[in-house]
Amino acid sequence: MVPLTSCHSTISYRPIRPSDLEILEKIHGDLFPISWIYRYESEFFQDVAHGHGIVSWAAVDHSRDDGKGDELIGFITVRVVLATESEIVDLLKYDSAESELSLVYILTLGVVDSYRNLGIASSLIIEVIKYASSIPNCRAVYLHVISYNFPAIHLYKKMSFKCIRRLPGFYLIDGQYYDSYLFVYFVKGCQSPYSPLELVTAIMRYVRSGFQSISAKLWSNERKVGWMVQM
Repeated sequence: MVPLTSCHSTISYRPIRPSDLEILEKIHGDLFPISWIYRYESEFFQDVAHGHGIVSWAAVDHSRDDGKGDELIGFITVRVVLATESEIVDLLKYDSAESELSLVYILTLGVVDSYRNLGIASSLIIEVIKYASSIPNCRAVYLHVISYNFPAIHLYKKMSFKCIRRLPGFYLIDGQYYDSYLFVYFVKGCQSPYSPLELVTAIMRYVRSGFQSISAKLWSNERKVGWMVQM
């Protein structure tokens, strides 16, 4: 069960709009310095702002007295993907006779410094879980977190996400490789159809076989941003 979150009553959540484009880019730059991450391409922000293949939510504080009551103070961006093109299809016991299953992948999540520890990040994640639950054939929400991002790891564990795998050398940043954790939240009361023993067997099979080529192609860009969490 996702824990309830408490947040200031004047903070609300809405889709990111084209008018948010400038502040969206600024917040990403502030939260994720170029020395820490790859520079985002303009196409990413355009896709977020215009909803081109990316679904998003913005947090805004209507109580601000500086005339910026509708300006972003936090955000989350996600993409809907086919289960067969994901890295967790082996955990779903996918049956090709079934309707095509989908998943929701979290790309970026961030909250500006002055609004940390108000439950905003948790509330944004809940919006994503509700969205995923509304998709008839969606099975789970999932994401990657870089191994040293301990606040993000704590947040997702608090939100009842399960750490399924550790992926060695998943990120290449400034010439150095970093491991990634793969977190999953099964929606609609679903759980992984694997027993604990089957889950271990599936993970070992995955590790031995390495990354599937179709997965590598899909995440060649997303892996640059999927671990970015500042809350």
